[in-house]
Amino acid sequence: MNTVLYTITEVFFPLVIGGVMLVGLVAVLVPVLPGLAIMWASALIYGLVNGFDTAGWVLMGIITVLWLVGGAIDNVFMAGSSRKSGASWLSIGVALAGALIGSMLLPPFGGVLLAVAGIFLVEYFRLKDWKQALNSTRGLAVGCGWAAITRFVFALLILAAWLVWVLVF
Repeated sequence: MNTVLYTITEVFFPLVIGGVMLVGLVAVLVPVLPGLAIMWASALIYGLVNGFDTAGWVLMGIITVLWLVGGAIDNVFMAGSSRKSGASWLSIGVALAGALIGSMLLPPFGGVLLAVAGIFLVEYFRLKDWKQALNSTRGLAVGCGWAAITRFVFALLILAAWLVWVLVF
């Protein structure tokens, strides 16, 4: 019986968690899926089942920081790119609110659609210039692209930290 329990916790469970980690890694490429949160939760479940020793606590701390910074920097890239293209803070705020509301009400693409519509409409009514409104919207899209790349890098770092936890400690 102990051999079966050992096999489950030492072999199969890490494979399942690793599979969920890979799902999270792919999910970070879709702007509305919480890929980093999926990966963080997977690491937490791994730690809760296997126990936290000193290395586990340290690595879970690193994974937590990567999750929080990766999630926050996402918004910084989108807002910064929009601002650089001439968007007002009001339109950026409307776009972020639209992204949040749309993600909850119209998944999986409602967040992106409401963010784009929000920034375009606010900029159009503010400036009465559809070309500039479109330029600000393009800035948001470029920021979304950089944010996706950054989220993917943070996801790879989370995966690497988890693999160190599993394979080394």
